[in-house]
Amino acid sequence: MMFTSRITIFLIAAGFFGMASFVSAKEKAAGAVGTSEYAKGVQLFDSGQYEPAVTEFTKAILANDKQPAFYDSRGFAYFALERFQEAAADFSKAIELSPKDERAYIGRAQVALKQKDYQQALADTQKALEIKPDEVAAIKFRGYAEIGLSQWDKAVADFATVIQKQPDDLQNYDRRALAYRGLKNFDAAIADYTDILEKKPNDAETLTKRGYTYSLMGQYEKAIEDYQAELKLNPQDNDTFQRLQFAQGRLAAKNAPPPTATLTPTPEKPGLIAQINPLYIGIAIVGLIVIAVIVRLITRGKVEPKSHRIR
Repeated sequence: MMFTSRITIFLIAAGFFGMASFVSAKEKAAGAVGTSEYAKGVQLFDSGQYEPAVTEFTKAILANDKQPAFYDSRGFAYFALERFQEAAADFSKAIELSPKDERAYIGRAQVALKQKDYQQALADTQKALEIKPDEVAAIKFRGYAEIGLSQWDKAVADFATVIQKQPDDLQNYDRRALAYRGLKNFDAAIADYTDILEKKPNDAETLTKRGYTYSLMGQYEKAIEDYQAELKLNPQDNDTFQRLQFAQGRLAAKNAPPPTATLTPTPEKPGLIAQINPLYIGIAIVGLIVIAVIVRLITRGKVEPKSHRIR
């Protein structure tokens, strides 16, 4: 697995933002028609019973379709069920009923992030921050959108803000490390991964990410150490095993002695006879033979002159 400039973003709305949104929604829904159904839906949602919660929120909406909190809450229940299209529709309806409802913008931004529509997520989180500038959930999800759009410097700044507000949420360090890697600030990324591992020494995923970052830096010894530690936790992790082999191969090549130079003898220049093509020699011999034959034939055809000697 190569950790590229984009990593799939996993969000859990119920655990991160859903509870806070319900507390605020309860206050706004107090005394409204459908409150009893809504309250039952909240209880079901809090206990992780999302399908029954949707049913109760729907009853509340049927009793009073002008209450944005009812749509907000059903939207988060749909989101927990990964019914993203229905969740987005509920958040949009809540925005229509209450344009200053920052919760609905944040909820719709989370749906957009799940669907990798980073521009929409960015627009919704920015709108939420116009309404409530210090809303940490909006800042965090804007950081996710900025990572998706490769806006690394902005993502670093947003997650730095979130870390100040939520120093114990280790996921914020992980996301900032990813943004630092996008900026090729590998030392800063290593620092964030190390912060996570100080609090969670056996976090296999972080060991792999830090090992990969060390590999990008050419620090193969440290990469190998992290990969081996991860494989002790997950011996069947084939991806990390392949990365380990890659790092070991690069380290071996890095430490290999330079090849010894060998002199190649210069071939001697052939003599004149060696340069004569054998074909030419054969042609010359045949030519001489032909000439000899012709001379012989001419000589045999002449009459020898009579002798004038006295007898």
